[in-house]
Amino acid sequence: MRRRVAIFGSTGSIGQNTVELLLRQGGPEAYEVVALTGAGNLPLLAEQARALRAGLAVTADDARGPDLAEALAGTGIETAAGADALLEAARRPADWAMSAIVGAAGLAPGLAAARHGGVLALANKESLVCAGPLLLDACAAHGTTLIPVDSEHSAIFQALRGEDRAGIERLLLTASGGPFRTRTLAEMARATPDEARAHPNWDMGLRISVDSATMFNKALEMVEAQVLFGIPPGRIEVVVHPQSIIHSMVGFADGSIIAQLGPSDMRGAIGYALNFPERAPLPVERLDFARLARLDFEPEDPARFPALGLARQVMAAGGLSGAVFNGAKEVALDAFLDRRIGFLDMSRLVADALDALGPAAAAATAGISLQDVMGYDRQTREFGRVWVERHG
Repeated sequence: MRRRVAIFGSTGSIGQNTVELLLRQGGPEAYEVVALTGAGNLPLLAEQARALRAGLAVTADDARGPDLAEALAGTGIETAAGADALLEAARRPADWAMSAIVGAAGLAPGLAAARHGGVLALANKESLVCAGPLLLDACAAHGTTLIPVDSEHSAIFQALRGEDRAGIERLLLTASGGPFRTRTLAEMARATPDEARAHPNWDMGLRISVDSATMFNKALEMVEAQVLFGIPPGRIEVVVHPQSIIHSMVGFADGSIIAQLGPSDMRGAIGYALNFPERAPLPVERLDFARLARLDFEPEDPARFPALGLARQVMAAGGLSGAVFNGAKEVALDAFLDRRIGFLDMSRLVADALDALGPAAAAATAGISLQDVMGYDRQTREFGRVWVERHG
């Protein structure tokens, strides 16, 4: 019997790698692809749908529904468009689902997919940052296995297999330092979006590449690690590791540290989630330690990368402060990509949003709903819009 799979965000970097692995591992003969969803890249979405013989292809863009239908005319593949169609796709039963829609837009589909049981492969870190308790409760209620696809959290997940979590002393998330690891503050203030997207190690999409340059990606991962593994904030550390070979480490009460190593290739974490609990051959580079020769480590620099300190503030506050954090980060990123604010302004916007909206959000701890989460997201985006108008 073929395994039923769905990919939400199939045209993004994670989604494309997931499609590649499905095709390498048997394609339509091995998998029944119940749904694929994408955004504006309709030619790629249509190509993926044909290659995998998907049951349904959805574009998030309401206006592009007719274009997608035309691109897939005569294939027998159902098409749809818009936010409601995304939710409908997520409600279709699947044994394995990849949640890779970027940002807060992935919250509702991810929650819906979590209600089918099976495996939810989570690449949308915002789901845990903004609505962690909701997602974890949904997985628990429906017997869904949540497997993180961020390389850092996949590393921790793998290191903890067979371990008693009571023995965890600390989690060490590694960060490459991005393209500005050795730049001065003055140089970073003048950085352009093209410079910020040039990640030294990983081949990723535009938004996540810039988030890595600011270390907001790592900041989100700190909050995600706290929620996912139930570790107190004070025991979550970040260490700069320029080679990106060690993806993360777990330190135990006896002083031992278990690290997960691998090439800078997201197909490793995706393939692990796809084949869990087994390990299948993957088309990734094999490490040559003689050629590597050395692995370097540096402490984080809070002055140049204040996002990490803001993450600690969010973890300490709790409640829905993560929704404010993420919403402000997304507005700041959009404004930087549009060249309306500078590189260093992004952390200033997020800090101001947390000062203004964080206390009320932190107090929201009981009976939280998705509507509550999205309410703080909307408030934060409006705050950010006004902030950019005043400071841009």
